[in-house]
Formats: sequence, structure tokens, C-alpha cells
Amino acid sequence: MTTIHLKTYIKAPILTVFDLSRDISVHESSTKNTREKAIAGRTSGKINLGETVTWRAKHFGIYLKHTSLISELKSPIFFVDEMVAGVFKSFRHEHIFEETKNNTEMTDILRYEVPFGIFGQLFNYFILKRYLAKFLLERNKHIKKKAEM
Repeated sequence: MTTIHLKTYIKAPILTVFDLSRDISVHESSTKNTREKAIAGRTSGKINLGETVTWRAKHFGIYLKHTSLISELKSPIFFVDEMVAGVFKSFRHEHIFEETKNNTEMTDILRYEVPFGIFGQLFNYFILKRYLAKFLLERNKHIKKKAEM
């Protein structure tokens, strides 16, 4: 199991950051390099508890699909998306929001397992973990920019 843990500080109200983080079009606009597109389930607006979204995106030159379920949600302090179909053995992304004096602290905790035995583990060690961390950092930078407008 691999864990990526990130914190982003945003000068905006907690509800603004929470809602931007659940917005399908915000996610799509933050992923121009991979051309992520919501193609099934919730494809617009803010995703909610019990809803799914299927993403189609180009990673490492290959188009992949990933379906996530919002398995937990407590507005405006956290939500969890978990893979129900895709290329990972398991994938759980916790989004945690905490209001501080002048900011919202947004925490991402991504835990995942890769398939393909030792080959998957080597790919994860040398490439995938950094790739996913960069992907999340870009997404968070985009959310921060929109929230602080």
C-alpha cells in the first residue's frame, strides 16, 4: 500500500474550497494534460454521497477509465472517493478540510495498491508515486487559484 499525503493552504472559506473540490468541471479544467473527462455517473455539478463518476483520461500515452464512488461525505469537512472500477488493485482518496484563522487547510490522503506484482511495485516506486503526487499538486493549485479569486 502506498500513501501520498499533501496539505494545501487556501485563503478562502471552507465551504468554497469543499465545493470546488467536488465540482466535476473544476476537476476537468485542472487536468488539461491528461484530458480527463467525466463520461458516466455524475458528469457535471458537484458530486455527492453515494454517487459515482467514471473518468476517461490519457495517462502514459494510454486512455484509461477510472470509476469512483463517494463513499463518505460530511459537509464541509471531508469526503472520500474510492475506486470501484479501474486499473488499481485499490484506490482511496480522503479529502479533509479544516478552517484555520485566515485559511482553509485542505489535506489529501491518497492510499492505493498497484497490480502486476513486482513489475507494478517497481513502476510505482520509480514513476507512479511521483506522477500521482504531481497530478494532485496541479489539481490543488487549480482549486486554490479558483477559490482565491
